[in-house]
This record gives sequence, C-alpha cells and structure tokens, in this order.
Amino acid sequence: MLDEIEGSVQGHRDGHGFLIRDDGGPDIYLPPNEMRAVLHKDQVKVRMVRQDRKGRPEGRVLEIVERPPHPIIGRLLHESGIWIVAPEDKRYGQDVMIPRTATGTGKPGQVVVVELTEPPALFGQPVGRVKEVLGEIDDPGMEIEIAVRKYSVPYEFSDACIALARTLPDKVRAQDKKHRVDLTDIPLVTIDGEDARDFDDAVYCEPAKVGRGKGWRMLVAIADVSNYVETGSAIDVDAYDRATSVYFPRRVIPMLPEKLSNGLCSLNPELERLCMVCDMLITAAGEVHAYQFYPAVMFSHARFTYTEVAAILANTRGPEALRRKDRVTDLLNLHDAYRALLAERTVRGAVDFETTETQIVCDESGRIEKIIPRTRNQAHRLIEEAMLAANVCSADFIMQSKHPGLFRVHEGPTPEKKDILRNYLKAVGVGLTISDEPSPGEFQKIALATKERPDAQQIHSMLLRSMQQAIYTPVNSGHFGLAYPAYTHFTSPIRRYPDLLVHRVIKAILAKRRYQLPELPVPGEAHAKLAKRLQKGLAGKVREPDQKPKKLSADQLAWQAAGLHCSANERRADEASRDVEAWLKCKFMREHLGEEYSGVVTSAATFGIFVTLDELYVEGMVHITELGGEYFRFDEARQELRGERSGMRYAIGTRVRVQVSRVDLDGRKIDFRLVHDAGDLPSRAMRDKGIAAVPGMSPRDARKRGESGAPTMERASGPSGKGLKSVIKKATSSKGSAKARKPRR
Repeated sequence: MLDEIEGSVQGHRDGHGFLIRDDGGPDIYLPPNEMRAVLHKDQVKVRMVRQDRKGRPEGRVLEIVERPPHPIIGRLLHESGIWIVAPEDKRYGQDVMIPRTATGTGKPGQVVVVELTEPPALFGQPVGRVKEVLGEIDDPGMEIEIAVRKYSVPYEFSDACIALARTLPDKVRAQDKKHRVDLTDIPLVTIDGEDARDFDDAVYCEPAKVGRGKGWRMLVAIADVSNYVETGSAIDVDAYDRATSVYFPRRVIPMLPEKLSNGLCSLNPELERLCMVCDMLITAAGEVHAYQFYPAVMFSHARFTYTEVAAILANTRGPEALRRKDRVTDLLNLHDAYRALLAERTVRGAVDFETTETQIVCDESGRIEKIIPRTRNQAHRLIEEAMLAANVCSADFIMQSKHPGLFRVHEGPTPEKKDILRNYLKAVGVGLTISDEPSPGEFQKIALATKERPDAQQIHSMLLRSMQQAIYTPVNSGHFGLAYPAYTHFTSPIRRYPDLLVHRVIKAILAKRRYQLPELPVPGEAHAKLAKRLQKGLAGKVREPDQKPKKLSADQLAWQAAGLHCSANERRADEASRDVEAWLKCKFMREHLGEEYSGVVTSAATFGIFVTLDELYVEGMVHITELGGEYFRFDEARQELRGERSGMRYAIGTRVRVQVSRVDLDGRKIDFRLVHDAGDLPSRAMRDKGIAAVPGMSPRDARKRGESGAPTMERASGPSGKGLKSVIKKATSSKGSAKARKPRR
C-alpha cells in the first residue's frame, strides 16, 4: 500500500488541482473529479494512484484534514431565481450557492465576502452566506479590498493594540533618554523617496583615521521600535501576525499602528527620536575595520529625498546644494565611503544586475494615469550600501555572541537550476559557465562579459531565474547573491518584524542576557502547526545526510517557526501587491483594446510568449496559436519558441509589434496578438533575426488546422565574501559605554 501524503490543495481555474506536499516533495496532480469535494487551500491526505498522461504523479483524496476558515470573495449574481457567488479567485473552481435569506444587504453584481455554511460534495455545490458587502466592482480601491481578504492580510488592528498605542507618549521624554548615548549634536539625516511617510534610518559620515590609513566613521541610526513595542504586548501580537507592512498603489497596510510608524518611531526631521546605532569604521578599501552597537537618542537634522541628494552630488554648486549648504560636506563624505564600499563589493564578487522596476501612478479615483520606470540614482545606491554594511555587522555581532536569531539566507542555485543554466549558456554561445559549487563572482563575471551583447537582457534574466528566493531562518548559510558569509535585516523595524527581533537580540547581548521569543496568543496556533511540520520534514535540513534527524529544542523550534512565519508572510505581501498591480493594469488596458504597441519578449513557454510593452511597461501573452501558421516547438535550453518550417524564433529580448486583443480582469490576464506586415507575413521579429520571410497562415487557419488533426501545441494553463577584517580597534570616542567589537573573518 502506498503511503498517505498530506498537504494543501492548490486549485486551478480549469477545474483540476495540485497537492502541495508538507514534506516538500513534488506536487501531486488532482484531476477534476477529485476536486469536486475539496476547495483551494484545504489541508488533505492523498494517496498516489497512477501517473497521468504527462508523467505527473496523480492522487486520490482520502481525507480532508482541515478546512481553513478563509473567506471567499466574489460577485453576487441572481440567475433564474437562484442566488450564487462566483469566486473572484478562479482557483476555487465552483460557484457558491446562497440561500435567499442569506444574501444580507447584497445586490446583484456587487462584490461580497462569503462564509461557507456547507462544504462542497461530490454531487453538490458549496453553500454559504454573505458575511460582508464590499461594494461595486468599479468602486475606487476595490482591488485592494479584495486583495487583503483574498490573501488573508490583517488590515485592522485589534482593539487591545489600538488601546495600548493610545497610552504611548507623543514625543521622547526625559526618562526615555537614560542609559543612552546622546547623539543629538551629530548631524544625522534621512534620505528617502518623495512619497515616504515613515523613516526607519538616518546616516552620518566623517573622515577618520583607521589603523595607519585613512577611512571613514559611518553611523547608521535605526528607529528603536523595540523600546515601545514590548515582547508579547498587544501591539507585538498584531505586528507578528502581520510580519511586514504591505505596499499597494495609493495605500499602505502598516505593520505598526500609525502613531508608531509615522509618529513616535519615525525619524522625522528636527525631532528627537530613540534609535539603535551601528557605529562603523570603514577603511579606504571599503572593509568594515570595527563596529559597535549602542542605544542612543538622535535629532534628525534634515529630511532629504533621493532626487535631491543625487542633484547635490552631481553639482555641489547647484540650487539644491545652495539650499542645503550646511550638509553638503557630510553628503560628500558619505559618497566617498559609498564608493569604497562599492569597490569592495566588486572585489567580493557580489551579484549586481540592473533591473527595471516600475511605479504605478494613479489619480484620485484610483485609475492608472501612467506607469513609469523607477530609476535608481547614486543616492539610492549610497543608502543601500550603508544599510548593507549595518546588516552585515548585525549578523556578525549575533554570530560572535552565539545567540539564536534570524538570518537572511540566500542559498545558491539548486542542481536542477544549475543544469538548466549551463545548457542555456552553452546553447547561446556564451564562453563562460558555472562550476559545480558556483560562487557569486561567477555569475557577476558572466553578467559583465555579456552586458554588450544584443541578448544581454535574456542572459541576465536567466542568471536571475537560476537563483533561489531568500528566506528568514536561524540556521545561517550565508547570502549567495550579496556574497556575505552572514547577513540579516536590522535596518527596517518599522515595517519588518524580523528586524524588530534582531534589535531585541542585539539589546539582549549588550545587556548580557538571553532573549526569549514570546508565547504569542494568536500566532501561537501557527507556531504549533509549523513546529509539527518542522519536526516532520524541515528539521532534517539541519543534519548531515548520513545522520539521524536531529530533535530540535523548544527554543530552536520557536526560532525556526518564526523564520518560516516571517518568510511566508513576506511572500503573502508580495503576492497581494502583485495581484493589485495586475488588476490595475488590466483595468488600464481595457481602455486600450485594439491599439498597437512595440514591445520585447520577456519569457517564452510551451504555450506562447510573454511581451512587455515599451511605452506602458505592461506584460501580456501572445498565445502560440497567434504566432503564425506553423508548428512551434519550445526549446528549453535556449528558452525560446522556434518555428519548425521557417526557423522563426521568439526568445527573451526579441522585438515585436503587438495589438491588445483581450483583457480578462478576473484572471488578471492580458492577451496580445502579433501585428503582421502585409497581413500575411511573419512578424518583424523574424526579420530582426535575419530570417527570410515565409508566408504563413492566419491564426484562424492555424486553429482550423489544429481541429482537423494537424499537429498543434497543446494549450497550457498559464504562464563569498571575504568577511569582516579581524582587527580589534576602539571604534569611536563615543560617550556610550558600549565596547568596540572585533569583526570576525
């Protein structure tokens, strides 16, 4: 008898589903008949019964272990005297029946939140009642209201949290300054975006003698959130539950109440604030010579924007510099230290790809006015390097003290991804490859060697895709992309819970005590479930292959669970943000149906190509049936679609001209069709590749060919660092009693 396998169900809009296994094994396909009595997100037990025609393991649902109380959001419809809710998330696969007496105040066409009263059965649809009416589908901000409920993002603070926040002071009091270094005379400044409302970090830099050479003393002051958010308090419970702030266009769902995030903890200009300081000495070679941490009280001497600082650095006699003449020298010192850190980054071999990020600009009604690229200037990079240095010192401090804590771990590529990347580099004629145990420098070397090639974007995209996602974990295995042996997050405790934990650990170490994770009432249930999963599977990752699984202590399990919780909620926030952006882009493109744009292929798959428009920065799909009247085969090594008859290729970086043909708001999908010259010729992308034009069929003829039995593609469902120098030096002449630390190699 085959083993029973437990996991969560992930539905698909086409009716089938997959079991995402708790033990991390490969997903198991669930055919449509197995999905009749289960719902997306259900926790179930499955037995593998066969392999389907695509070679995937196929399962049979044996038992529903748990049905999480996730609400279902959808449109309330009244059809033939029957009330139903069509789920907005098509992965649920079934409409929900609503009794006439359970519609509440909902009206046909409105978006509602449904609570299930009867689960689905093999021969019956699920039944529910309307729990909340959100409004009309086109109401401003509706996409955010849907997303926060769809992804279970906590968007309301508890009454206990709000009540506790009201008792906090409005400003720093005299008693708050005790046992802190007074840095109010140090001209610390904040540098953030124009639309920033909470300020986590402030910086200051001055020349200093480091050893026998020249260097800099750089201070990174971070808001001391831990002073106001006590372990296990009502505010702490809510903050842990959220784990991160979630950023949407025109709206932020903060991790902390506004009184803290935008007020008491925010390093607002010309106000005293409590902070935790990473005080560093940096050599001319860009290495951190020594550092120390201490609690302090600071005064923000200026609030700069990235644009303003970049203008001052570019022209120290310009109007921006004249307005801030008292701070220009400090900014130049900071820039000099940044250049040294940047040079050390190059020596270290850290991966540094320039990618294009976009910003959605909305009007007051929530409609997209334009989508613009975010440009990273010298000021962005300057602050980034300063924060990286402080984060590395934090990780080193925790490691040396042998205190448990959360690290930001980014592991190298998996064996499968390494093979795919090697084959790809060979296929496109790149003379370099990666070793069996690649270093970040190998990736950076390939990126630099190919940056002038016409397919550089395609190559860099493949390099990025080969890397794993970063996670929070108490088991440090370094940060591959940044080429650091140890790395953590210290610099954003207003918006990230792991940073708040790091602050608490550093304070505990300074006080020569041990920080104990709290027993949090609400997330405690999640802790128990996560601990169970860790003991079953994930705990095996901390042992050698030939050893027996290591039983973790309660403290170790708590830190493992906290890391998993923070990592999962980070993904949740990203998914919710992307979902809202996709919704807005779909609504935006509905106004441009039939219009033509130039674009570039950003990825290829067996079922078609994805194209990003040059002017609008919106991505859509060209289905394989729209590519022309021939059979296209997906080349996995080259990551491209190639026509068997003409040899026409569509790869990442191929230039195309497309027309907006269809927008699916519910599915968050935009479809394009290629614009052909003279109506019957292949796309201009074919000419760009130097391939002779070959007359082809129209998309309609291609579909007819498929229906007649001719070959067609099957439709698919969707798209080291050198370490810190080991030299003991007195870091500063600070008024505090904190001891300078010896960085570890």
